[in-house]
Amino acid sequence: MAEDQGKAGHPAMDYAEHDKTYELFIAMTKWGTILSVAIVVFMAVTLL
Repeated sequence: MAEDQGKAGHPAMDYAEHDKTYELFIAMTKWGTILSVAIVVFMAVTLL
């Protein structure tokens, strides 16, 4: 663990993993929003 530390005292950042995690976060946020809007529209159409 100590071997992985950089000059500033923290481990080097894994940019590939960071980018992959960010892309997953953006995709889940997008699809979660789309699903939420679809549910609200469905409820508005069927319940009103």
